[in-house]
Amino acid sequence: MLDFLLTSDAIMALVTLTFLETILGIDNIIFISIAANKLPEHQRGKATNIGLLFAMVQRIVLLFFVSFLVSLKEPFYTIDNSWLTMGISWQAVILFVGGLFLIYKSTSEIREKVEAPAHDELKVATKAVNSLSQAIVQILIIDFIFSIDSILTAVGMTNGLSPNQNYNLVLMVIAVVISIIIMIVFANRIRRFIHTHPSIQVLALAFLILIGFMLITEAAHLSETMLFGQTVGAIPKGYLYFAIAFSLGIEFLNHKIAKNYLKRSK
Repeated sequence: MLDFLLTSDAIMALVTLTFLETILGIDNIIFISIAANKLPEHQRGKATNIGLLFAMVQRIVLLFFVSFLVSLKEPFYTIDNSWLTMGISWQAVILFVGGLFLIYKSTSEIREKVEAPAHDELKVATKAVNSLSQAIVQILIIDFIFSIDSILTAVGMTNGLSPNQNYNLVLMVIAVVISIIIMIVFANRIRRFIHTHPSIQVLALAFLILIGFMLITEAAHLSETMLFGQTVGAIPKGYLYFAIAFSLGIEFLNHKIAKNYLKRSK
């Protein structure tokens, strides 16, 4: 186990996944804050922390469930004709549907942030909360909605890293725990940073589109799909790491240039 966690692939996956989980969790923090702010002031911090801790447990449970489905690799249906050959397993179904979901969710979120940035916040703000327990229930419901893309991202980033599915599961759990701890400790600072640099969150959503496409191709690869006589191959995760690192590097350079330009113009 320790040997796997110390490999370069595992460390890179952990760092990338923790970054994505944290950045994508900003919306979650905002909605949790809206729900908690309906309570008396002395209960708000308690509701936020309890809600995030329950959210962590909820995500870990979902990880176990999705990982179990991904472990079902034996085909239950086979397609074999002149132009398409594939063995459909539950693993392939979960990865394929998950990939489609990530692409849909990411493009929808990007469109919403451009056209109606406060739409979801207003929906949450209009729901009544009269007690601490009601606030926590609302926080759990909100987190469940946001957990789906988080879990699928974790599966996409770790699937295939180790032939032992339990090792991949441990890596995902570690990333989720670290991201929740970061959100609890640095929630306000992260929120201010994203508010000042909204392009970072859009960039993270764009990465989800890449991960979604990677999940679809991986589902086809694991199903041993042949399309018109051509085998569908999986996309190496190193390409994804490079794309994320390169994009973030350019983004931070742009912020640095813009900051220096503002200093010179004063």
